[in-house]
Order: sequence, then structure tokens, then C-alpha cells
Amino acid sequence: MGEQRARAGGGALPSVAKATDREYWLEMLLRLAEPVLAAGAQGQLKALLPIEAAPGQQEERRKVSHLEALGRTLAGLAPWLELTEVPRTEQARQLRYAGLARQAIGHATNPQSRDFLNFTQGGQPVVDAAFLAHSLLRAPTQLWEKLPPATQQQVVQALQSTRVIKPGYSNWLLFSAIIEAALLKFTGSGDLMRMDYAIKEHQTWYKGDGTYGDGPDFHWDYYNSYVIQPMLLDVVSTLVAAGKENKDLLAQLWARAQRYATVQERLIGPEGSFAAFGRSLAYRCGAFQHLAHVALHQQLPPDLPPGQVRSALTAVIRRTLEPKGTFDSMGWLQIGLCGHQPSIGERYISTGSLYLCTTAFLPLGLPPTAAFWAQPPQDWTARQIWSGQDVKPDHAL
Repeated sequence: MGEQRARAGGGALPSVAKATDREYWLEMLLRLAEPVLAAGAQGQLKALLPIEAAPGQQEERRKVSHLEALGRTLAGLAPWLELTEVPRTEQARQLRYAGLARQAIGHATNPQSRDFLNFTQGGQPVVDAAFLAHSLLRAPTQLWEKLPPATQQQVVQALQSTRVIKPGYSNWLLFSAIIEAALLKFTGSGDLMRMDYAIKEHQTWYKGDGTYGDGPDFHWDYYNSYVIQPMLLDVVSTLVAAGKENKDLLAQLWARAQRYATVQERLIGPEGSFAAFGRSLAYRCGAFQHLAHVALHQQLPPDLPPGQVRSALTAVIRRTLEPKGTFDSMGWLQIGLCGHQPSIGERYISTGSLYLCTTAFLPLGLPPTAAFWAQPPQDWTARQIWSGQDVKPDHAL
């Protein structure tokens, strides 16, 4: 059964030439999520997930790729699952995928399940337990409150078990921090030291103009978007909600986040491509998680219209997920940025890693009446500039 459902995710992209942007986004997101959640819900993720990896890395990545696939898929899907003002045309699918997600979480965290995933062996599990924790924060009703009590306890134990892993002195500090933020929110007890240390170090690593270093040094890559800013914002937001952090800090982080959102929007080229620098390019449109995250929270800066951001992100999604070779014959993602490009994958990249691309779809957590969806399509900055339109100058924060 799981294999049949996993197979359903393959095939040609649905005919969406005349679809609205929202309809297109949802079709693509569910195409990504289908094989992962259908297999996970049946306790067959370990059996069905293919392990594509760099030469010589397949067996090592086999130990961790399944939690990568589940945690990252849910991190992107969660806001849509949590949406209460869901259109009638989306309701049945939302109900189905929320159910699949909860079943998959149940298998992944149950030590008696054949699909019990690795939360403790090696360093990688703290990364993807963090994405799982982030999904819980993004969908507390659908992915936490509706879990059976026994599954909730399993999730807590799985997240707590990652404390044996020492995170690297880099963006990895935020993986431990967001796990503790989820534990704080859902159990009332999280390690405040792990959260505070990650926050304070990233404050010292701030480089100016809306950008943080990945550790003490600045890197030309997309890790401010893949990890740093979305997780930092949600860790601090969780602490503020619990009365354990200052609101002024959160306001400062949002001001920086708005500037980086402006930068991200300007990185998107006229045809939806973007500068391919830095590591982890196989995360495809996930490079714009931050822009999507700011849009989800309706915190876009005043000079960045939501309809313009939607149009830009739509172009990126099309450019990175429609090329031939993006999916294999069973519907699973393959390594690449624009099609199937195995050499783009670093030693730590495997099939499960690729599902970070789902985080570009976060604004599906907004109802169709929100400005992000309701505003008409608009040219984004690069299209305006390179078609000769008059554009205001850009300024640093």
C-alpha cells in the first residue's frame, strides 16, 4: 500500500497552466510531500526512500536520510496543515495530509516500529530533529495537539534524546536551540542555556545589513535562509511567548529579517534563477525559506508588496522544480538545482536532504484572502530593472 501511494507522487506535473499561483503552489508542494508521507504513514519510509548520495557516502547517509526527509518535508508543509481558513477546494487534501503526517511522526518516534528513526547516532540527527521540532512549532494544533498522548510522549523522548549530540560552533547551535524551544512550548520545560547560548552567539556573529555569520566568519551561501534567520526568529518568539525573553530583542531580529528579505527578493533574477554560490544548492528553492518565512508572518517591509514576492517565489519554484530530472520515476527528488545534477551534492547531501525545498512554500499557511495571494501578480525587482522600469535605489539597514 505504501509503495502504491509513494508511486502516486511520480509522473508528469499536473496540468496547471491556467491555475492560480496558489493552486500551482499547492499542487507542487503535495507532489513533493506525497512519497515521503505516504511511505512514512505506512511505516515504510526506510523501505521505500531511495538513497542517492555522493560517491562512497551512500551507506553513511542511509543512517540519517529518512529523518531528513520527514523533518524537512513537515517543516515546509506545516503552515498549510495548520491553516484554519482553508479553501473548500483544499479541505479534503489538508485532512488527508495532516493524518499522514501524524501517522508518520508516530512511526518515526516509536522504538517498536520498523520505521523508528535515528535521533542519536552521529551528528546529523540533531539537524533533522530540529526541522521536525520546527514543524511542530509551525503547526502546534495539527502536528502536536492532535497526536495521541502516547505519540506525544514518544516525540518528547525522541527530541530529548538528541541532547547527546554536541552541535558544531556554527548555525548548528540553532538546531539544539529550536529543539529546546519546542520542548519548552509543549512540555513547559526546555534547556534555557542551549537556547540562550545560540541566541547570544548569533548576536555576536551579526555582520550588519541584515546578515549573520555562520559561526564567527561570513560565508557566501544561503544559510541565513536555510537555517539561521527562520530558526533564530522562532526560538526567540517562543521564548518571548513564554515570558523568558525580551520583546525588544525580537523586534531587533525582525528589523534585520526584513532587510534580509529585501536582499533575498533582489537576488531572484528576471527568469527565476538566482546566484548559485555557496554550499547546499541542492536544496533548490529552499534557498528562499527566509523570504517565504517573512511573508508567512506578514512582516514584509513596506516597499516589498506581497504580490511581488509571490510572483518572485513562484518563478523560483518553477525554475528549480520543473526541469526534467528533478524527480525520479517514483516521484522522489533527485540531487540537483536545475534538474538532475549529482555533482552539486556535497558529501552530506542525500535524497532526504533535498526536501528542504518545501520551506519555500510556507506562505500556503496564509488564507487566500491575505494580500500575499489576493494581490495581482507583479514584476519583482530584477524584472523591473532589466526591463527598463524606473526603480527606487536600494539602501543598507
